[in-house]
Amino acid sequence: MDQRVNRTVRKKGETPAAKRPSSKAIAADSGLTVGVDGLARPPWAAVDPLLQAYYDTEWGMPVRDEHGMFERLVLEGFQSGLSWATILRKREAFRAAFHRFDPDKVAAYTAADVERLLADAGIVRNRAKILATINNAAATIRLRDDGGLVDFIWSFQPAQTPAPRTLTEIPTISEASIALSKALRKRGFAFVGPTTMHALMEATGIIDTHLVGSHRRGASGVWPA
Repeated sequence: MDQRVNRTVRKKGETPAAKRPSSKAIAADSGLTVGVDGLARPPWAAVDPLLQAYYDTEWGMPVRDEHGMFERLVLEGFQSGLSWATILRKREAFRAAFHRFDPDKVAAYTAADVERLLADAGIVRNRAKILATINNAAATIRLRDDGGLVDFIWSFQPAQTPAPRTLTEIPTISEASIALSKALRKRGFAFVGPTTMHALMEATGIIDTHLVGSHRRGASGVWPA
């Protein structure tokens, strides 16, 4: 958000009260749900307290550190074929199992670590995804010689972001996510398909797919509301 326009002091990620749409201003066909707090959210974030908190405070906010981006990359890969709620509920277990997503430590995992992870009921026990995580940690380390994982992924930020007004208008793939997927694969990454990378770009603020009318639209400061 352009601070020359809005000089109101507020916490990072907080939606300005003036921009919070009233229930009357939300299109009936948008698919948004207005909560008891008067805030509009998409259905996936409107009921479950864990998902609502994630949506209100984290999803779509910029991620600019290597550990944070690596964690999101890994979790989006594990989410493939599953619900995000499942991954979010296991997030702390994932963090403990994968050394807080420290690429240097994960890249050094051995066959014994793979077996340890496969026996950990707290995470998603998928051998292919576990091996991909170890592989991607090594690929992340290699990228440090060329600007690093964060700058590499952010370099695929498109010139414009979607502005969906209804649930059906929210894209699940884009030219940018296809290009990012191809580029990461060339760098040795796995489980980085175009749809998964689109979800990563949404989650880390690279694009803003909050519905127009959602109280979180524009909250990242990367894109205007």
